[in-house]
Amino acid sequence: MIKLLVGLGNPGPEYEATRHNAGFCLLDGAARALKTSLAMDRSYHGLVARTSFAGQPLWLLEPQTFMNLSGKSVSALARFFKIKPDEILVAHDELDLPPGEAKLKFGGSHAGHNGLRDIHAQLGTGDYWRLRLGVGHPGVKSEVANWVLKKPPLDDRIAVDQCIDRALGALPALLAGDMNKAMLLIHTSRPPRPKPPRPAETDKPSLPNPPPMSE
Repeated sequence: MIKLLVGLGNPGPEYEATRHNAGFCLLDGAARALKTSLAMDRSYHGLVARTSFAGQPLWLLEPQTFMNLSGKSVSALARFFKIKPDEILVAHDELDLPPGEAKLKFGGSHAGHNGLRDIHAQLGTGDYWRLRLGVGHPGVKSEVANWVLKKPPLDDRIAVDQCIDRALGALPALLAGDMNKAMLLIHTSRPPRPKPPRPAETDKPSLPNPPPMSE
């Protein structure tokens, strides 16, 4: 089972609803669904809630360290409560997925994500669960930092919100550790493009009847 659910983002009103704060949005929704509230706990450098799921303790965490020091917060709470890496699920923005898509993944590299990079370093492993919330890519690597710190346009915002809602619908499966079921509920792919309609067959023009032949 998942014992620590983490949402990544940057603290402060200037970062609200930016692409980089997709993880915060997911965690806020999870707190509402679980009927709990987050409060600042300086021991763990973040907003924290303790609740329970299926009779087991469950922690919710939004690090307030800024993105590139997220591991400081995650490792402090995980180590104090002896939560193993594979009992941790981290929700974060994902450049390599378009807005509206989400993927669940276990382990692997941090792929350049600064929050994951620090969590890797502080936990000493990448063997934890990630919920990757698509925010799209600007197309140019040099624009990534500016891209994630901006608010997406309305259509993209709606798409991100919809995939967060879908992930929250899978929350019971996620927390129970039923990741196969969660994947079926969360994973999406672009619908196939409809094929153009086949042109209607037109009747072949009929040739005029030949004149009768004279004897």
